[in-house]
Amino acid sequence: MFKRLLYSLHRVLGTILSILFLIWFLSGFVMIYHSFPQVGAADRWDKLDPLSSNLIPLDSLDIPTNDWRAIELKSITHNPTLYLSSKDTTYTLSVNGREVESVDIWSYAKRWSMGSIAKVDTMYHLDQWNPFSSRRDHFPLYKFYFDDPEKHQLYVSSHTGEALQFTSQSSRIWSWLGAIPHWVYFTSLRQDLQLWKDVVIALSGIGAIMCLVGGIWGVDMYIKTYRRKRKWASPYKKIAYKWHHILGFIFGFFVFTFVFSGMMSLYYVPQWLVPVQSKEITVQLQNNKPLPFDSYKGDYTELITRFPEQIKSIQWSRFGNIPVYKVAIDGNIQLFDASTPEVQPFVADEHRVRQQLDKILSSPYSIQLLDKYDNYYVHAHHKLPLPVYKVEVADADCTTYYINPENGNIRTFNTNSRIQKWLYGGLHSFNIKFLVDRPILWNLVMWITMLGGTLVSGTGVWLSIQYLRRKVKKK
Repeated sequence: MFKRLLYSLHRVLGTILSILFLIWFLSGFVMIYHSFPQVGAADRWDKLDPLSSNLIPLDSLDIPTNDWRAIELKSITHNPTLYLSSKDTTYTLSVNGREVESVDIWSYAKRWSMGSIAKVDTMYHLDQWNPFSSRRDHFPLYKFYFDDPEKHQLYVSSHTGEALQFTSQSSRIWSWLGAIPHWVYFTSLRQDLQLWKDVVIALSGIGAIMCLVGGIWGVDMYIKTYRRKRKWASPYKKIAYKWHHILGFIFGFFVFTFVFSGMMSLYYVPQWLVPVQSKEITVQLQNNKPLPFDSYKGDYTELITRFPEQIKSIQWSRFGNIPVYKVAIDGNIQLFDASTPEVQPFVADEHRVRQQLDKILSSPYSIQLLDKYDNYYVHAHHKLPLPVYKVEVADADCTTYYINPENGNIRTFNTNSRIQKWLYGGLHSFNIKFLVDRPILWNLVMWITMLGGTLVSGTGVWLSIQYLRRKVKKK
């Protein structure tokens, strides 16, 4: 009776979800090489004006007192402006002695393509390329259509005057074949973040149960056949059943881990299962919130003089309690020490790292300089910079910090996030050092497992069609 129930549950769930599984695996092939289009920081910096040297020192500006969470100086269209953001508001202040001017959005848009602007739409709703609810804060959006071979489209915020999205004809096509069906990025669903999460978690969770039940049933059928005929073979005679059983036996574990890990991309390891003991320490170390203005002794205009026509952005930041300027030069972030009147390049060397750690950590720790990836500081496409300092802390969470000495960026792992990393990155995209170090092997493993999942799902779709046909005939 119980086994019959398992079989019925697998068949019913398979009939409902098999097409979705097939779409997930087919789109997964595309996702190996093409993701959803987005505007990166380097793209934004490239379209900004270089900062000029005739700017006003901060002590000459009337800056309101507030709990600023981000401070950045940039010039979008010959309009150098200080952008200050708090939890509830954004404040702008001119640094060239004039009033803050509105951004010339038309001129800014022209910088994104060599083609002419064919038309412009004013949008008060989200669409397929801006399906995120946070984009409503930028309404109306200005959508520019370019008359160029790639049919580029640009979305610009009416509030900040900066690009939010930039797509080409090819990126839109690849997204429809890959990211949109794979991530269920349909506007009507994705614009409600919580609903989208709930739907994806529910679909992948039910799918994981279907795979688990199917695996139990499939193994049981092999055991029964062996006991009866003394050989390992599928008991099914019909081709579709037989191959679904064989392929499911071979690739079923991967199909299960693929769907389960997809769920874990949105559902984190719960605190009651693996608690995090010392969140405050991580927050202190990773805090990028700027320090009070009087902490920045170095004059930012000195940087602009030293790098004429090269600086696109200056951010007021910190490394621990040391004030630093994060400066965008040639598409990269460079750090400068702002704690003294003479602005100098800032490198988070081991001495400085230890100084900051000693102020925050009460537990003993070890530090080493990594020039190769390990299983937690790793990226399948080698986009994480090296070298980095690896700091292992002997605390209750077994915390490990990876600190980039060039830009001060910090990545943190504890027992909870390590489990999360394996349940998602390890199982879903094979983001594992052994494979990442061998790109040909990584691609081979991805293709074999994705092909296996596609065949299992494809035979499942065919069996589902046959099952529905039989039900219709009976009626």
